[in-house]
Amino acid sequence: MSLRVREDYRTLSGTEKAAIFLLSLGEENTAKVMEHMDDEEIMELSQTMANLGRVSANVVERLFIDFAEQMSSTSSLVGTLDSTERLLMRVLGEDKVGAIMEEIRGPAGRTMWEKLGNVNEEILANFLQKEYPQTVAVVLSKISTDHAARVLAMLPDSFALEVIHRMLRMESVQKDILEDVEKTLRTEFMTNLARTQRRDSHELVADIFNNLERAAESKFMNQLEGSMPDSAEKIRSLMFTFDDLIKLDSTAIQTLIRAVDKDKMPTALKGATDTIKDLFFSNMSERAAKIMKEDMAAMGPVRLKDVEEAQQYVVNVAKDLEDRGEIIIASGDAEDELVY
Repeated sequence: MSLRVREDYRTLSGTEKAAIFLLSLGEENTAKVMEHMDDEEIMELSQTMANLGRVSANVVERLFIDFAEQMSSTSSLVGTLDSTERLLMRVLGEDKVGAIMEEIRGPAGRTMWEKLGNVNEEILANFLQKEYPQTVAVVLSKISTDHAARVLAMLPDSFALEVIHRMLRMESVQKDILEDVEKTLRTEFMTNLARTQRRDSHELVADIFNNLERAAESKFMNQLEGSMPDSAEKIRSLMFTFDDLIKLDSTAIQTLIRAVDKDKMPTALKGATDTIKDLFFSNMSERAAKIMKEDMAAMGPVRLKDVEEAQQYVVNVAKDLEDRGEIIIASGDAEDELVY
């Protein structure tokens, strides 16, 4: 190519732009970038660099401005497990990538004990009841007491009693024993857990639908009922909406009222059915209910979008409370009915 082309940014190909950009980064940074490329990409860029010749400062400046503008105009970057795995596979060996991805897919937490604190108690209890009582005693002594209590209650009675005996006789746990327990948990439990934690696609779509505006959710659900009726039925059963709050008992509603931002509640109730309004008002003090009704009356007309956002906020708070075990949201099935 002639020198004239090197002075005209518009005539550069994508490969030439990439070559100029990498040369501008310096040898050390270019080498780091090339570590993430395959042999064919490196060969193509290297040939282009070798034949590049002189490039004017104006072209380099224009290239960096163009790059910055394209990056700033990008609406979002999406990082997923699959994209992360693909990136790692280009840099690391398969075994190492597998170990890292299993760690990522497993429960959150910096240490093994923090991770266990985010494992459902039923899953943890099912695993621990196959372990030695001493191992279980160590685990229960390292996680939070409320989590340990829920796990202990799910263990077989005789086994749980043996674990309690071991905990009472246990003094400070030796470092090598603790390391052995962590190794057992990591190799036998966390690895298998990570492999089975891939989220059900229907649950994912149900959560997405829960966060859509009501009109959009109805549109997609109606279309899905026509094309995939079985999936639509399953998704509908997994969804939890503001109207489903009617399934909460008085204790749960009172817990929810205490947890919700008081500024959001009037807007959420503004568009609620009379049944839902009565449910909330009946679980407030007479004075609090009176103030809430006055606040709602003083608001005047409220945009549907604002009502839906406030109601979704209340639903999200309810879900968080359920995740923490502070309330129970019944599905309405007979097997979920509570017996007093």
